[in-house]
Amino acid sequence: MPELEQALPKYLQIAGHIRDRILRGDLQPGDEVPSERQIAAEWNVSRPTATKALEALRLQGLVESRRGSGTYVRNRYDLHRRARERYQRASETGRIYPPNERAEIVAAELVPAPPHVAEALGLENGQQAVRRHRIIYRDDHPVEASTSWYPAAIAERAPRLLEHERILEGTLAYVESATGRRARHAYDRVAARLAGGEELAVFGLAAPAAVLVIRHVVLDVDERPLEFAEAVYPPDAWTYEQRYTIH
Repeated sequence: MPELEQALPKYLQIAGHIRDRILRGDLQPGDEVPSERQIAAEWNVSRPTATKALEALRLQGLVESRRGSGTYVRNRYDLHRRARERYQRASETGRIYPPNERAEIVAAELVPAPPHVAEALGLENGQQAVRRHRIIYRDDHPVEASTSWYPAAIAERAPRLLEHERILEGTLAYVESATGRRARHAYDRVAARLAGGEELAVFGLAAPAAVLVIRHVVLDVDERPLEFAEAVYPPDAWTYEQRYTIH
């Protein structure tokens, strides 16, 4: 049974737990979420607390109520699976993508690292690195183009990085297993720019079009860069949300 913490009100913890399931793809658009009665029993809270949890999800635009039926996940395509949601899902299910998402690996190669990649991975300019480029589809619609980069030395112990086959458990989980190095933390940098020619073609955009770019760096327990990833998203396919307390 899920355990409650003292830091946040109970209803926000419950709402956050269900929200995470939606973001991971465990609950798909159209799926029914737990009812007030189920929430009250599972979390050992009162019905009013369960009601407030569902109302918080409704206010976030994640669910909708249907009279006489229940509460269901809304059909929103701007709910992006952030790296942390994908890591969590891979850890819990062994699969990084939910049923309605898939990735197509379009490049897996050793190439000279561009300057910004070399800097992120602690390499010399022009030093070889693994480039693994993928297009991610949601319900067969392209919603993300991302490239993961690894130091070339990692490919010697993790050769599947240079294959075009998908790594179902996720590339990071595979690299950890193959090398024995463990990821400790990561950070993201979010920016925007105009789409390049390949991105315009992948997403079916007309120039000029702005895209969102997230640069994601994973560090191991020794604070050494383990992975650098750059993900690109078309307009209306991604939203960024962060909850925090105002004192």
